[in-house]
Amino acid sequence: MTGPGVTGHLSGAQKTAQPGHLSEDQRPAQDGHPSEGLQPAQDGRLSVRKAVIDDLPQIMEIFDHARKFMKQTGNPTQWGDNYPPEEVVIDDIAVKGHMYVVTGGVGTSAGGTGGTGAESADGHIHGVFALIPGRDPTYDIIEDGAWLSDEEYSTIHRVAGDGRVNGVFEAALRFSLAQTPHIRIDTHEDNAVMRHLIEKNGFQRTGMIYCRDGSPRIAYERV
Repeated sequence: MTGPGVTGHLSGAQKTAQPGHLSEDQRPAQDGHPSEGLQPAQDGRLSVRKAVIDDLPQIMEIFDHARKFMKQTGNPTQWGDNYPPEEVVIDDIAVKGHMYVVTGGVGTSAGGTGGTGAESADGHIHGVFALIPGRDPTYDIIEDGAWLSDEEYSTIHRVAGDGRVNGVFEAALRFSLAQTPHIRIDTHEDNAVMRHLIEKNGFQRTGMIYCRDGSPRIAYERV
């Protein structure tokens, strides 16, 4: 999530084998990550940098906040009580190199779901997301629609914010688009906050995909 607890991701499903949102929803791990040596990206007073293992405690706190927020806003099943598990997050950080954190800014709203960022930089981690390049197997089958393009893409998973600042999702998206202009994302039908953020940031709804456990997700794409 980005904000009170933006949760979802930009990718995932099982009908053949989701974003964090905003749940990686039990997708298989994917290999590859954006090119090494990327410079931290700034979005107003919010910055994006690659996560390191020392960030793990703050990242897990943000995911805990996101799960609570999802339950409070009518979306109790997308991430349940323990998604994403710590071992998945460690893999994202230390093995795959897919995880990024959004830092800086002093919160300007209780929810922090969108907007332009904060009034002054504080250097704290306020958001997290995984950016995974290449084919997502859970997107191989899509129903009630079709993908806009078959060109190479990246997906954003496990998007979450601590609820203290505005603009976490926008910062994550700007960073992601700087790496590739073709992004896919999905989220749970009950995740109204994430659906709003996705749709207002230029994504088109393309159909339905399915997680490995068979649960459906709304698929989006931006090309």
